[in-house]
Amino acid sequence: MNYWKAVFAIAKKDVISELRNREIISSVLLFAVLTLIIFHFAFTADQKTILSLAPGMLWVAFAFSGVLSINRAFISEKEDNCMEGLLASPVSRDAIFLGKAIGSIVFMLIIEIVVFPVFTLLYNVSVINPIVILVTLLATIGFVSIGILFSALAVNTRAREMVLPILFLPTVVPLIIAAVSATSVILDGGKFSDITQYMLIIVAFDIIFVTVPFILFRYIVEE
Repeated sequence: MNYWKAVFAIAKKDVISELRNREIISSVLLFAVLTLIIFHFAFTADQKTILSLAPGMLWVAFAFSGVLSINRAFISEKEDNCMEGLLASPVSRDAIFLGKAIGSIVFMLIIEIVVFPVFTLLYNVSVINPIVILVTLLATIGFVSIGILFSALAVNTRAREMVLPILFLPTVVPLIIAAVSATSVILDGGKFSDITQYMLIIVAFDIIFVTVPFILFRYIVEE
């Protein structure tokens, strides 16, 4: 089977399966929206203070809903005993990793597309900005890539719901900090040139977080 056909076949399988049962999207979207609503009632500050808190609140919603989404990446295969069949199929382990990553990125983008207008409505802070969207997209790529590796590692443990966040969140802290900082500068009226250092950090982490899991994934799933 052609390498990229295999990659997109795996991603398509995950997306179609999710569209049928809506297990991930519905629960994760509800969690993300509830997180924003809780923050909305918890912080009764003036608009200036809300603006300074907005990037952190936005990325808390993205990060924790993303963990919930990524945590389910391999559970369906594990519960239905399909993982062995997937590994026995005539495709490379790299293709499985990329297919799973693309599927999870699609889920994350759906979450972000919904969260952006909800956030704007609740806090009267417009985060629908081309640069903020670019920052979010680049950060999502690195976030999901390393998350898929840890999800494959955690799926065989008994306490997988706890193992993934414990391993995953400390690893992506630099990426999230750079994304929050870049978002903060843009919402404060800054330009793209003002966030160059943060963008370099995000791109560097994307390269690392895509390359390392791509190499290690085959060894993780073979254990």
